[in-house]
Amino acid sequence: MREALIVWGGWAGHEPEQCAAIIKDMLEEDGFKVYVEHSTEAFADPSIHDLSLIVPVITMSKIEKEEVKNLAAAIESGVGIAGYHGGAGDSFRDSTEYQFIIGGQWVAHPGNIINYTVNITRPDDPLMEGITDFPYNSEQYYMHVDPSNEVLATTTFNGEHAYWIDGVTMPVVWKRKYGKGRVFYSSLGHIAKEFDVPQMKTIFRRGANWAAR
Repeated sequence: MREALIVWGGWAGHEPEQCAAIIKDMLEEDGFKVYVEHSTEAFADPSIHDLSLIVPVITMSKIEKEEVKNLAAAIESGVGIAGYHGGAGDSFRDSTEYQFIIGGQWVAHPGNIINYTVNITRPDDPLMEGITDFPYNSEQYYMHVDPSNEVLATTTFNGEHAYWIDGVTMPVVWKRKYGKGRVFYSSLGHIAKEFDVPQMKTIFRRGANWAAR
């Protein structure tokens, strides 16, 4: 049986506990044995090297050097990691080693909660099968991203809330490798209710299963 670890915490505005519970149910439905922790100390546990998948749901927090070192080693050895929105893309702002794993870092969401479009760039990829461009209402993440990411979906800024980024196309969903480990990220999912959006939930679910070894 595949085993997954969810670690939640950080800024309460992203409803990390509620989202962790949704993800736990999802993964259990997909046949995982799921462990849930509420401290980054879990990342320092040597046992994470035996997992199939790690899901961080932590925004604007801190990670200790020994914790991120062990996490990085686990992913590099083949453990998968899957995350979304600020729970993975804005977790530890002072840890470039963590950002190197994820492949990006949030820097802005002009206009806060707005309507925008998610454009599927790789409809041929199994993670995107049957999903077409769709409207979305949430924070439109502007991110610093790794050029080695395999981008599956993007969004384009219209400049209404920051005129100097008018026309900028930004990755929304990507997958990548970190050593032998698979990394999946989606910037969708500000609060728990966004898991009610079929495309958002399907993309994350497929991504998590893809990342898991």
